[in-house]
Amino acid sequence: MANLAVGIDLGTSYSCVSVLEQGSPRVLPNAYGERTTASVVFFKPDGQIEVGNHAKANIIHHPVHTVSSAKRLIGRFFFSEEVKKARAIYAYDIREAPNHGVRIGIRDEQFSLPEISAMVIREVKQVAEAQLGQPVTQAVITVPAYFNDNQRQATKDAGKIAGVEVLRILNEPTAAALAYGFGRGINQRVAVYDFGGGTFDISILEIGKDVFEVLATCGDTFLGGDDLDDRVLDLLADEFVARHGINPRNDPHAFEKLKAAAEETKKGLSVEDEFRVEITDVMKDKSGESLALDRTITRVEFASLVQDLVQRTFKVCDEALQQSDLTTRDLDGVILVGGPTRLSVIRQAVTDYFQQEPKADVDPDEVVAMGAAIHAASLIGQDAAADSILLDVTPLDLRIGVVGGFAEPVIESNTPVPIEQSRRFTPAQDNQESVSIRVYQGDSRVAEENELLGQFEFSGFTKGRRSEVEIEVAFEINADGIVEVTASDPNTGEQASTSITLSSGLSDGDLDNILRRDRTARVAAADVTPSQSSPRHETRSEKKSPEPSVDTTEAFVESDAIDLGDLDLDDEDLEIDEEKQGAWDRDENEESGIALFDASVRDLSAPDESSEEL
Repeated sequence: MANLAVGIDLGTSYSCVSVLEQGSPRVLPNAYGERTTASVVFFKPDGQIEVGNHAKANIIHHPVHTVSSAKRLIGRFFFSEEVKKARAIYAYDIREAPNHGVRIGIRDEQFSLPEISAMVIREVKQVAEAQLGQPVTQAVITVPAYFNDNQRQATKDAGKIAGVEVLRILNEPTAAALAYGFGRGINQRVAVYDFGGGTFDISILEIGKDVFEVLATCGDTFLGGDDLDDRVLDLLADEFVARHGINPRNDPHAFEKLKAAAEETKKGLSVEDEFRVEITDVMKDKSGESLALDRTITRVEFASLVQDLVQRTFKVCDEALQQSDLTTRDLDGVILVGGPTRLSVIRQAVTDYFQQEPKADVDPDEVVAMGAAIHAASLIGQDAAADSILLDVTPLDLRIGVVGGFAEPVIESNTPVPIEQSRRFTPAQDNQESVSIRVYQGDSRVAEENELLGQFEFSGFTKGRRSEVEIEVAFEINADGIVEVTASDPNTGEQASTSITLSSGLSDGDLDNILRRDRTARVAAADVTPSQSSPRHETRSEKKSPEPSVDTTEAFVESDAIDLGDLDLDDEDLEIDEEKQGAWDRDENEESGIALFDASVRDLSAPDESSEEL
């Protein structure tokens, strides 16, 4: 049995799995022929877990027990803006964990975000095994290029929990470029414009036959297709309030219906000039009468709703081009990645900005998984991919905290990885016994404006006058983009090292406990044959042929109207509405934070040494 490794695009909205066969990447569909799997997890009352496109229907039926868009929360602190936003718009219970981490409360259980993502990985792993007829234990998993160390480590933990050996954490735009250029022998500079469900990335790459070199990468982890949906949702909700005097945002079921309608509107407008939203029963008024919604949205109206979000992407593109010392005239092509890039408002804006039509020979939904599969094959030595070489970069500065609330860079953004680099510092006081090493990731010299990756204490170094004591801090970034930090005394050889992982995330004990409980084993096995009893809303993109499509204007949806009204709702969900509503009504500005210690080291290499004490 041949050794196989797959590529997994673990997306915010949808995930995809691919494998390299006979020199070409092949996307692996499930038993229904669906080539992408919704990144949605539904927890059944009997303890079983359903993942994927069938589970997505339960966002409306059972919103409290259905988790979606978990990727926007993975690797984040509970007090972060993204988590605050999620608590306001998602019905499922988002709780604070020790060290300001995030947990999802479902029924009587709590789940970490890596565990939720592991369930999605487990599902696509089972899809791959059903298609290939053999176990799948190795994979390359992709992440947004602008994911920080916390988010990368959490994604790697998710793979481990799912029973997959993660060969590499690969940046999504790099994977897309690999799929585009693989086997073509081309020499081009390309921009990969990656507008996903939860994040936006832009990467500039140089492709020289089998060598793929990233020149620069920039991104916005707070911008994605979900934000486009929110604009439509707000339009529908505000008009509903104006007409009926009742806010559907205050009813979880009504809110989820509007969210689903907003997403379908976005997809519909990718192929039609207008889209009709028809919901026969949004919610009931005080007298028990059903309140309906019937609204037609045009492409022009949608474009006006989201234009500022689209324009935000080009500020990021400006930065990437500046960092690569290129202009749009220097580019040979633009590759679009992510479902939202099917929208005419985005495609036209991209054409105007780059002054050229985007490449039409890649599928924006599948190209990332295909590139991951190519790289996975190269890592296990498959002949067809063995000669491809990736040269990637770190997306953000790595910094160390210094006195005065500042953070000094040790490794700058867009530095090729893997890399190891060090700087020497001195204690801030004479005869100091220990120092606190605080590691940040970000582009600001102000420490609190960056992401605190972690901190650790270093003692055992030579004590004496501060001008006579040196502490060397070394950063190492591996090919996954994950950081290890070592502090040492050059005189004594004494050192302390740590793999900087999310201080709010999983400890070794937490991870061991999750692996021992193996709750991902409760994920329902992928069907070998379609169930005739499972109702499903078939979309045109789900009915694609097994071979990859190169038509990037392919329809998302079959009809130009949706009806989300006639739904059988579970009383169990309704009983929780009051409690959940209390959470939604909390003060959005409630402060939460993490205590940061004063710096206690100064940087010897800085021009003004006295200002660089930690």
